Amino acid sequence: MSEATTPQGAGTRREVPLMITGRFRYDDAHTIERYRATDGYAALRKALEMHPDDVHAEIKNASLLGRGGAGFPAGVKWGFCPPGVWPRYLVSTATSPSPAPTRTASSWSATPTS
Repeated sequence: MSEATTPQGAGTRREVPLMITGRFRYDDAHTIERYRATDGYAALRKALEMHPDDVHAEIKNASLLGRGGAGFPAGVKWGFCPPGVWPRYLVSTATSPSPAPTRTASSWSATPTS
């Protein structure tokens, strides 16, 4: 996956992986074949080998933020699910009057599998 250099402060810089936009440079970024060719689903494969509580802890410790306007921590949001209730379902809306879903809609159409 591509990386970008970002300011870190006091003249230092660090490499940050472009998790979603790194695929934008490919004409076929919207295809499942490109997603797989650029190591798509690697995290899913890892998560499927883990216990659900460990997956939740990993997401919480990573401080993964949602794509919505508030950038709400995903690990905290997942903690709102009642324990031991399965199956669980993911619902995602790409339409909303707030600006954030409009911004992420372009990434969803360019790389819908991410």
